[in-house]
Amino acid sequence: MSFSNHPQAPDGYAQTHHDAGVKRSNGPAVTALVLGVAALLLFWTVFGGIVLGLLAVVFGIVGARKARGGRAPHGKMSIIGAVLGALGLIASAVIIAIGASILNSDEFKNFDDCVQHADTQSERDACAKDFDRDVNN
Repeated sequence: MSFSNHPQAPDGYAQTHHDAGVKRSNGPAVTALVLGVAALLLFWTVFGGIVLGLLAVVFGIVGARKARGGRAPHGKMSIIGAVLGALGLIASAVIIAIGASILNSDEFKNFDDCVQHADTQSERDACAKDFDRDVNN
């Protein structure tokens, strides 16, 4: 009686089964996909778009290189994760650029100055109305 977890060969010795053709899992590919989806969903935040997007691109490249070298499966998953991460990164960069341009505009500076000198809520409302008029014209 043998207490080995390996199947018994006809000669009574325990066999060890190693299949050289089986590929290992590709953790970077899965990580890239998860981070890419998160970056795309959270692109409107700096952390979500920039940080998660950048990490998704890096893990996607690592996973794709492992898959291309034959050391891991899921090369397409790596590429999809990297692309989603790049889209989240680009969308977040566009949001930041638009926000920065609005904050640096003359209209916003005038609005900010107006609100700082306003003493009542009606004066603040007038500032908002003037800002809206300046932006739309």
